[in-house]
Amino acid sequence: MSRTKKLTLKLFRFNAETDYLPYYKTVEMQVSDHELVLDLLNRVKWEHDGSFSYRRSCRHGICGACAIKVNGKSVLACKENALSVSDIFGDELIIEPQSKKRAVKDLIIDKADFWDKHEAVKPWVETEIEEHPKHENKITQEEVNSILDADYCIQCGACHYACPVVELNEDFFGPAAFVSAYRFSADTRDEATIERLESTAEIGQGVWNCVKCFECAEACPKDINPIEKITKLHNMQFEQKVAKSNVATRHAEGFVRSIKKHGLLDEAEIVIYSEGYLGMPKHIPTAIKMLKTGKIHWQDGVPFIDSMPKIKNLDEVQKLIEISQTNKL
Repeated sequence: MSRTKKLTLKLFRFNAETDYLPYYKTVEMQVSDHELVLDLLNRVKWEHDGSFSYRRSCRHGICGACAIKVNGKSVLACKENALSVSDIFGDELIIEPQSKKRAVKDLIIDKADFWDKHEAVKPWVETEIEEHPKHENKITQEEVNSILDADYCIQCGACHYACPVVELNEDFFGPAAFVSAYRFSADTRDEATIERLESTAEIGQGVWNCVKCFECAEACPKDINPIEKITKLHNMQFEQKVAKSNVATRHAEGFVRSIKKHGLLDEAEIVIYSEGYLGMPKHIPTAIKMLKTGKIHWQDGVPFIDSMPKIKNLDEVQKLIEISQTNKL
């Protein structure tokens, strides 16, 4: 038996050509359990306000055009059941664009930054082939598997506009671009891998500015998990000798050194290894808080004093690291 429910839609409205500030318009409607969020958007436009604007195309979850936010959650409007969303958020659904500051007309945003960053990582296989090849340039199933699910990305922008670093740093490529960078760098037919790894290794725009908040993984409607691909790019940069010695790469190295030495993370030692003693003063406020909670101790980081405890069976941990480590830091 189907069910219906009365929902209140709080719709983000803004026209960059005529409005100084955005505003919200409320529409109430009776919704059945077979309707998707996209169906509700269509009903608003067809039955309530023909000026309401949004993007839509395939209705099969493969074009990414209808990506929006509902109560702050990134969704594809054509795949999200309206009542299922209301079961989570209640009877009021707040419908907003992926990025309010990039809104052009209601739910339509300017995705120029997204496409520019996507293009910057060369999202294609770059290789020299014969002008008139006699056969396909095939790769093995094992080589296909190494690409993981990176080629399932539909460029909807959900992960990009969910990323807090993208909002704060206009140079940062963003998770979707990194997924593409990994997908083509992992392709054995590609000859631009080093160039791609070098561009994604640059501080400011590259993977080392990722804060590992997992917002991109939460937002992705295809469950691609960009964090996994970002980690793969980290490893590839070390393996291909592209990674440069800087605070970010030394921080990564510091984790491995600390685990090999103690089996535990020595927070103070990681800071010293990453930034040196001259970099420590700016961390004093944080260090005081950590001292109060017992996270670190006063003698931590003092030269020639090794007060950090070691775990039992440390030798086994060290053997595992040696076996699994694919490159020398």
